[in-house]
Amino acid sequence: MKNVKKRKKKHQFPTAYTVVILVLLLVQILTFFIPAGNYATIQYNNDSNNFTITKPSGKKIKEAATQKTLNKYKVKISINKFKDGTIYKPVAIPNSYEKINQKKPNLYQAIVQFLTSQVQGIGQSIDIIAFVLILGGCIGVVHANGAIDSGMAALSKKIKGKQSLLIILVMGLIGLGGTTFGLAEETMAFYPILIPVFLVAGFDRMTVVATIFLGTSIGSMASTINPFSTVIASNAAGINFSHALPLRVVMWLVCIITGMVYVLIYANKVRKNPKASFVYNDFAKEDQKYMNEEARDYNFTWHQKLTLLIFAIAFITMIWGVQSQGWYFTEISVVFLAAGYIMAFISGLNEHQFVKSFVDGAGDLLGVALTIGLARAVSIVMEESHTSDTIMNFFSNAVSGMPPLIFIWVMFLVYIILGFFIQSSSGLAVLSMPIMAPLANVVGIDRASIIDAYNWGQGFISLIAPTGLILMSLMMVNIGFDKWFKFCWKLIVIEFVICLTFLAIGLGVY
Repeated sequence: MKNVKKRKKKHQFPTAYTVVILVLLLVQILTFFIPAGNYATIQYNNDSNNFTITKPSGKKIKEAATQKTLNKYKVKISINKFKDGTIYKPVAIPNSYEKINQKKPNLYQAIVQFLTSQVQGIGQSIDIIAFVLILGGCIGVVHANGAIDSGMAALSKKIKGKQSLLIILVMGLIGLGGTTFGLAEETMAFYPILIPVFLVAGFDRMTVVATIFLGTSIGSMASTINPFSTVIASNAAGINFSHALPLRVVMWLVCIITGMVYVLIYANKVRKNPKASFVYNDFAKEDQKYMNEEARDYNFTWHQKLTLLIFAIAFITMIWGVQSQGWYFTEISVVFLAAGYIMAFISGLNEHQFVKSFVDGAGDLLGVALTIGLARAVSIVMEESHTSDTIMNFFSNAVSGMPPLIFIWVMFLVYIILGFFIQSSSGLAVLSMPIMAPLANVVGIDRASIIDAYNWGQGFISLIAPTGLILMSLMMVNIGFDKWFKFCWKLIVIEFVICLTFLAIGLGVY
């Protein structure tokens, strides 16, 4: 008899698609067990200058847009915040939660909802998907005319001996964008251009995603003047966001510096020993060409220089528009589409080459685009099943009456859970703040501490939440979620402790 050696089957972590589908499946199952319910909401109508009150049953009534109406419903927000557009989403009315008579879906209906929500998610995310695909097309052109290779060869000589400064600058600037205006999905544009830059510097792909993603996530978590989280949450809680600004600035500095040090320790270890990389076996051959880039002799043509210049101008225009003009994905997609048309004439590619490179580039990011749509399906299922408000009501009742320190720490944990299911920072703010902020008065603490618990809780979970930005970011660098968690779990623990510490400090400072 011959001895037959059985090869052990290597178990691989599920892909980003599968992780999102599993989360969606979990939420779909929970709809069978979580009762349906709603808070009444109040929304300002700019055209008719009145309030629409939507009862838990769905019935709508109109009331005068006055401070008296807000006081009547115990909504502690200035009428001016509604009229100037600061509060533009429906705001939950405190103590108005009611269970609603919604028949639980049978198995067939649940399966239909499970499938339909994914198609609806893609449809509702079409502006972000269009941005990703157009961006991919532009990147394909930049690669096709050799601008990336020539640019990296020139850059490798410039950054030699200054590699650590590259991480500090990129992470610091992105973190600044996160804390001031909520820079998030827009960072998808940075990955394709920075991957070769970091590889030429001797780092690995994990360093790329760590620098960009941690920069935006930590920056957004420790928001200072971000209008989509800190400002709108403060307004919904009825307080001035500047009241707690000094402590939040210190929090941002501590968190971002901690993140930088963590990434630098890993990155320099990889630069000295490439085999220390968490993804060395995955990309050793594929990325080796970048490591030896400085040894190659490239002719940096004017076509390539102009192409990179137009690409850079598109980035600068995007950042300016998002920060100062209130642009969203439609506007920034137009910017990159215009850049693509200009590249068609200056890239040096003929018509066939240009179209092929643009389509191929868009195709490379198709997986990222689909994941964005699938992640949106989770929110759709929760909205249609009316379970979000039920979860909110459960937690608000659970934390009421606790000692101040325990209360604010538990509130932080509550927002970690809520942030997992409700990824919209502004949506979570207007849904939860009118309910949670009054609890601060019950336990005798400042409402600013509730804002911090919300901010840091929903920001903290974004570091690993599959429904957030992390899976799309990992797909940009082709790294599995298991490798990411292996890399960042220690930082997660450190940031968790920092959040708890600053929440405790806030009870004394405010």
